[in-house]
Amino acid sequence: MATTAGAAAAGDIEIGGDLVVRRLGFGAMRVTGRGIWGEPPDESQAKATLRRVVDLGVNFIDTADSYGPEVSELLIADALHPYDNDLVIATKGGLVRPGPGRWEPDGRPEHLREACEGSLRRLRLEQIPLYQFHRPDPRVPLADSLGALAQLRDEGKIRHIGVSNVSAAQLRAARQVTPVVSVQNRYNAADRKSEQLVDVCESERIAFLPWAPIQQADGNPAVAEAARRHGASPRQIVLAWLLARSPQMLPIPGTGSPEHAEANVAAAAIELSPDEVTAITGPA
Repeated sequence: MATTAGAAAAGDIEIGGDLVVRRLGFGAMRVTGRGIWGEPPDESQAKATLRRVVDLGVNFIDTADSYGPEVSELLIADALHPYDNDLVIATKGGLVRPGPGRWEPDGRPEHLREACEGSLRRLRLEQIPLYQFHRPDPRVPLADSLGALAQLRDEGKIRHIGVSNVSAAQLRAARQVTPVVSVQNRYNAADRKSEQLVDVCESERIAFLPWAPIQQADGNPAVAEAARRHGASPRQIVLAWLLARSPQMLPIPGTGSPEHAEANVAAAAIELSPDEVTAITGPA
């Protein structure tokens, strides 16, 4: 049965050799307004959600300067600062928001520096533990963008570098510029275009952060059957499937509701059988 067991049930993952966090995190995109734009409709509920996930043992929170924009980072600091010693706040830069529903890449080194320094101020951090390049910019050589992050790391403004929305070839290119400790791509039980990258991350001990982890949870008969058997929701089952998929998997389900956060974290305690995992995965 799925309960409100804490995130500790998911076990731990090591990021970059010196960050150890629970293997079920929280994505702070949806504590913002509708369409990931502006303030949330209920600021007190958004902050309560952030506090609740920490109470449940989550110690990895993923955000970005483009969520709001800036709103998510400000809410995290307002709700949780001063941070617990083991809480890792990861953020991202490289996407700009000219307006609602618009996400445009900007990988210019000068923009990434400005974005990182803005995140430091909003999050009230002296150093960002994990800073992720949000999306490669086709107008800017990847080496230039990653080189800017490497310089920020050398200056002590960030601790580790991650990449997001990349292909396997782009990950290889990024790693030629600087060590990369995490990859954040869209991946879930219904969308496994990043399957190759999951395997690469597992073999290279790179954390894989699947975004949209619980989208399209319905419609898979194997998910529905496992949900019935475990007394859980389909969303909890697909989170459990992700945790079973690879030890380098770090799901970051997000919500603006404390109750939904509790349900997501409860998935950490669900142990799927090998047959259930295979049935949900489907044909190779």
